[in-house]
Amino acid sequence: MIPFPPAGTEAEFDALTRQDLLPAVTSLGLGEAVPFTEGSLPVYAVGEDLVLKLFPPVHRDELPTERTMLEVLHGKLPIPTPAVHEAGERDGWGYVLMDRLRGETLKDAWPKLSTEDKHRLAPELGEALAALHSLHDPRLDVLGPPDWAAFVAGQREKVVEHHRRTGLDESWISRIPAFLDSVDLGSPPVVPLHTEFMRDHLMVVHDGERPRLTGLFDFEPAMRGAAEYDFVAVGLFVSGGDKDFLRRLLAGYGVEPDEEFSRRCLAYALLHVYSNFTWYFRVLPAPDEPTLESLSRAWW
Repeated sequence: MIPFPPAGTEAEFDALTRQDLLPAVTSLGLGEAVPFTEGSLPVYAVGEDLVLKLFPPVHRDELPTERTMLEVLHGKLPIPTPAVHEAGERDGWGYVLMDRLRGETLKDAWPKLSTEDKHRLAPELGEALAALHSLHDPRLDVLGPPDWAAFVAGQREKVVEHHRRTGLDESWISRIPAFLDSVDLGSPPVVPLHTEFMRDHLMVVHDGERPRLTGLFDFEPAMRGAAEYDFVAVGLFVSGGDKDFLRRLLAGYGVEPDEEFSRRCLAYALLHVYSNFTWYFRVLPAPDEPTLESLSRAWW
């Protein structure tokens, strides 16, 4: 068998292409493998019906999260999630072999959808997210962080440094501490979170009458925490500033948004592990005024 190359550091992993890994993937004996081009981790189509996702040694700790979420969620949501066929490790790499979902990503389909089609999908997306957040299963104890309040406090301590590192303008950075001090995040119940519930990770097909959701995938960044943490990605990468679409999605979820909801969502966006407001300002509608309160209303 052809071994997988070393990838114990980010530098080693970044130097590898999906084509570099193909000989080792092929030697697993799963069948013909074709790499997908997108995703932070290497993913391959195996035949017509399966997908192989690899976890390099530097990210192998994400394998239990992905595998557990897939095993717990399968058949539990109103939209499909991949069933796990096999999971294991070789040469320090982890892998999960799972079902391939039908259709195309909502990201690719989005420009082709009518406003009516999008509005039909919105409540279904909300229902799927609500179903995810309602799950209770002891196997989900593998998800971090072990203490949500401590996680939020830790993110708060480094929030200015984080946004300065992403290149955010100092005029915005200077407003962040006071805004966060003014938002009461409370002590919400801890629920399973996707954390990247976005068009890139949702699948749809169009049956000639209307688009239908055919899948949700990519669970390695899953966590346990406040449900509103998941609405960060929803507002940024699904509704994208479309208030009517977001209202319909939230109705499907069962939430009646108000100003405090919008402020909490923005607070979690500022505290999010992958927060990058420099990028968000380039791709999302500008607020009416250059304030964080106005921004919360514009995006949530």
